[in-house]
Amino acid sequence: MTDAAAASPSLKATGARLLVVDDDPDMLRLLSMRLNSAGYKVTAVTSAESALNQLEIEHPQLVLSDVRLPGRDGLALFDEIRKNHPTLPVILLTAHGTIPDAVEATARGVFTYLTKPYDARELLEKISQALALGAPAPTPGGTGGDDSWRSEIVSRSSRMAELLAEAHMVAKSDASVLLRGDSGAGKELLARAIHKASSRAGKPFVAVNCGAIPEALLESELFGHMKGAFTDAVANHKGLFQQADGGTLLLDEIGDMPPALQVKLLRVLQERAVRPVGAAQSIAVDVRIVSATHRDLDAAMEAGQFREDLYYRLNVVTLTLPPLSARREDIPLLANHFLQRLSTKYGKRLSGFAPEALKALTTASWPGNVRQLFNVVEQVCALSSSPLIPLALVQRALRVPSVEVQTYADAKQRFERDYLVGLLKLTDGNVADAARLADRNRTEFYRLLQKHELTPGHFKADAPSPGV
Repeated sequence: MTDAAAASPSLKATGARLLVVDDDPDMLRLLSMRLNSAGYKVTAVTSAESALNQLEIEHPQLVLSDVRLPGRDGLALFDEIRKNHPTLPVILLTAHGTIPDAVEATARGVFTYLTKPYDARELLEKISQALALGAPAPTPGGTGGDDSWRSEIVSRSSRMAELLAEAHMVAKSDASVLLRGDSGAGKELLARAIHKASSRAGKPFVAVNCGAIPEALLESELFGHMKGAFTDAVANHKGLFQQADGGTLLLDEIGDMPPALQVKLLRVLQERAVRPVGAAQSIAVDVRIVSATHRDLDAAMEAGQFREDLYYRLNVVTLTLPPLSARREDIPLLANHFLQRLSTKYGKRLSGFAPEALKALTTASWPGNVRQLFNVVEQVCALSSSPLIPLALVQRALRVPSVEVQTYADAKQRFERDYLVGLLKLTDGNVADAARLADRNRTEFYRLLQKHELTPGHFKADAPSPGV
């Protein structure tokens, strides 16, 4: 590989982040130098395990890995990447002896493989092609690139960064998207972000909660009605499909849609036309469908509550939002973001949360997810009489016990004491028997008892209570 090839203007990189994996230090150094000189930002590691750890720390746009690695090989590394980072392209470098494995990996989804010794220009071309097809670099902190499409989604979580990268890729197509996730996790915000990142961004975004409208009214709300179609139809009414024409329609809580309406919705999706209630003819509509649910639609299909054909129409691409409890690093960021917004609403000067208050927020269970966090912040904002939100106010708003997060030392100390107490109870305070069960000599066992201030005699069946 020559410097001239690496620095070829036609192949010059734009600062994309690459993760390079090879157990040969000389090869790793050479690859890193050449790719750096081509304009890439390179992180180099020597094993699959190190690569997987690095993926949790930073967010590369491509992985370049040797097939032969110690322990977990390059193929196993690819399988793990595909499981957790499905949009991340992987290129494998292989010796002639492992070409069959590389061919098999390509069939399973590896972007491509190159044989050693590789051609410099071909490597740079393949990297460039993979980056062009891959997702944009995740930006957990919301920095870098044009993030206006996802400006309402505040996050520094690596899981959310991966999700948003996938959402951005999906937005460029016109495929129907099914958003899964618990109530309050932010499905509507993600749907709006997909709309903003799509070619339909200049057209309407319309959202409807299918479970919040009575069945008798839902058909008219979705498809519209003609004057005189029923008693209260005093004028023609455009349904939500027509209102969203050219844009995006979010069918929220699609799992709650009545079976009769599921049949009519399927026909609309197949024919790309709606027939308002009371109309003789259908009206063509061009709408991108995003649906959302917190229900298990697979179970609903098995129970006969949701049509299988409709499910596959809606579920071309599935994106799953993690619960807030799985992205706790976002809680301080979200809490302060909400506090800034709400302090303006309530006309208060609020500077932030006391450290203990922020810890309580971070360790709470959050069954209601981001929506619950917003409500808690709004309550403390409304009731706070000081610039700094105190712990007591947060605890009052939470109304649920916080999850206790112990330090490693405290957890070890508690386990050790509970373990010793259990042994002494089991042996009726007999130190020799307890030490034998613990596989420790009696002297060492006594030291442990003294450390935790445990008196063996207190555990004998006929012993008086301590202090008596």
